[in-house]
Amino acid sequence: MSRDNARRGLLVRGLIALGVLVASAFLLLTTDPRLGLDLRGGTQIVLEAKGDSDAADRSLEVLRRRVDALGVAEPVIARSGENRIVVELPGVQDPEEAVKVLGRTAQLTVQRNGETVMTGEGISDAQSVRNSQGAGFVVNIQFQGDAPGKWQKVTGEAACEPSGAPGRQIAFVLDGKPISSPEVSLDTPCGGGQAGGATTITGRFSQPEAKELALVIRSGALPVPVEVIEQRTVGATLGAEAIEASAQAAIIGIALTSLFLMFAYRLAGFLAVVALVGYAGVAYAGLLAVGATLTLPGLAGFVLAIGMAVDANVLIFERAREEYSRKPNLRRASEKGFSGALSAIADSNVTTLLAAGLLFWLATGPVRGFGVTLTIGVLASMFSALVLSRVLVVWALGTRFVAKRPRLSGLHTLGWVRQRLSVVLYRRPSRWLLSAGVLVLVTFAGLLVRGLNLGVEFTGGRMLDFTAGGAVDAGRVRGALADAGFGDVVVSSSGNEVSLRTGPIDDATSTRIGQVVSSAVDGGARQSSNELIGPSLSSELRRNAVIGLAIAVAAQLGYLAVRFDWRLGLATVAALISDVLVLVGLFAWMGKTADGVFLAALLTVIGYSVNDSVVVFDRLRELRGSRFKSPYPDVVSDAVVQTVPRTVNTGIGVLFVLAALLVLGDGSLADFATALLIGLLAGTASTVVTAAPIAIWLESRWPRRAVPKKSAAARA
Repeated sequence: MSRDNARRGLLVRGLIALGVLVASAFLLLTTDPRLGLDLRGGTQIVLEAKGDSDAADRSLEVLRRRVDALGVAEPVIARSGENRIVVELPGVQDPEEAVKVLGRTAQLTVQRNGETVMTGEGISDAQSVRNSQGAGFVVNIQFQGDAPGKWQKVTGEAACEPSGAPGRQIAFVLDGKPISSPEVSLDTPCGGGQAGGATTITGRFSQPEAKELALVIRSGALPVPVEVIEQRTVGATLGAEAIEASAQAAIIGIALTSLFLMFAYRLAGFLAVVALVGYAGVAYAGLLAVGATLTLPGLAGFVLAIGMAVDANVLIFERAREEYSRKPNLRRASEKGFSGALSAIADSNVTTLLAAGLLFWLATGPVRGFGVTLTIGVLASMFSALVLSRVLVVWALGTRFVAKRPRLSGLHTLGWVRQRLSVVLYRRPSRWLLSAGVLVLVTFAGLLVRGLNLGVEFTGGRMLDFTAGGAVDAGRVRGALADAGFGDVVVSSSGNEVSLRTGPIDDATSTRIGQVVSSAVDGGARQSSNELIGPSLSSELRRNAVIGLAIAVAAQLGYLAVRFDWRLGLATVAALISDVLVLVGLFAWMGKTADGVFLAALLTVIGYSVNDSVVVFDRLRELRGSRFKSPYPDVVSDAVVQTVPRTVNTGIGVLFVLAALLVLGDGSLADFATALLIGLLAGTASTVVTAAPIAIWLESRWPRRAVPKKSAAARA
């Protein structure tokens, strides 16, 4: 590339970076964040279904669809008692409107001459659109099943009536009240009717009216009427102390990571820190732009994305060091560093985006929130590393001042590890696999010996409500419960009332919890209710999450098989599975609760594990291309050793953030940090002790054929 083209490319990237940063700054200054129940609180609505337990179960799923249609992310919806349903909505702007929509029975019927000819079960979709033939909005309806045939028959009969006759009208009736009674159009043939399986409800609706009507019709009818028993505003379930601790941990962790980058890479590290600040702003602005709800599980995606952003810069700098060792030219080395690391960065990010996208598409709840934040975080990290960091590094290292002082750049040496570490790791790969197998079996045995302590989101439990004589300090109650050994209890308060959600407990434990709450409240507190609640992550949500995860892993395997080789893809997935087993097993041995936050941490570990293996195998692919006749174990060993600086430096960067969270946080925050720390160590180790040896074993069983140099050159 000529110098003029290089300058032109740098200028274009600089303008793109400036535009993105300006747009992000605008969003940050003009848009308020949407925080979840754990960080901010929200509105709690208690509904009572007028029917049996089965009707309440069916009503719960309809309400879940309505909440999703309202655009409320990360809600909590659970059964309470025999026929009550608790709905908690974070950041709802109009609680009264939410209550109105949730409580609508929405029994839709289609009538002609007062007789019902069709029910709402035949409707598959409903959307509000502007009326193209007049004022206001209309609702377009799509039919399903045998409803299209019924609609064609009834409209064919109505078309035989004269214009203006009551028999020519077809009424849409919602909850016993006609909402629209249009006449069949004059161009409808008598006896032929309207085919196509769709129709339009007209009624001069305003935009909010049409939107609400379409929402209720689309989400389905409640099988029985429901009554709003209670509505109140609740505080954050994590409490101000936990939120403050997480903020402090993030600041301290990022500060330590920044200092480490500057220590390891000097000027290049400082410029990477500046780019990471830009990453944080762009990623946060992206979440604001899509209206994502920020929760602790969602922030898990941010932790992984921060690690990937650091990882991308480390990959680039290590590549640049290699190029500088071959030809001492900082500007050329930095350019080659970015182009050389592009393949590994792209592969690791694409595999992560595949998983995040499928989880968002197939799952709901905290799993979907994780997918949203991870997707935005990964895209922002790619922008930070490949655009913003590139502009800063190439420009700074291309100046005469730095060119005359290469030691200032931090890219002038390969580093102590690369210069001194020379070892062949895989002379006997079976020993590595045996060691990995023993470790997995020992840790996973925790599930058989102690079992996994599932949280209330998965098992259900009890909801305990207390009323005090004055205002309740939720933080004080939360602290007292933690000191008494009930740190897993979810606490939320509203005025002089406090609500607790806990797993399955007996009456004696319930009484003990009540005593702790009363002692933590000035003047004591009396228990106002004690009811069983169902899991907030229903069996359908759990099934969708598992299906989404399985498809995501299969998609990653397919991508890696195409980009690398099926052997390396299979080795990566095997390492991923071992990481999951180790994390789940260790949590069982430690007796920690596996809740929604643990689920987010588990997904983070999966992403990190794949990312680590992809980086090593990308180097293996490069070395294999130039050393095909060398023993495969030696090539794999060199690939692992050459990526050690990247693995160590990236791991230390993420370790600072997690260690700060572990030290400053408590309860679910500490468990979250613990899970990620285990995953970080397991993900790093599994690449060396599991993925690489499996790749060697697969290569020995199904060796690839040598590619003639002439043929390879012809294809290139």
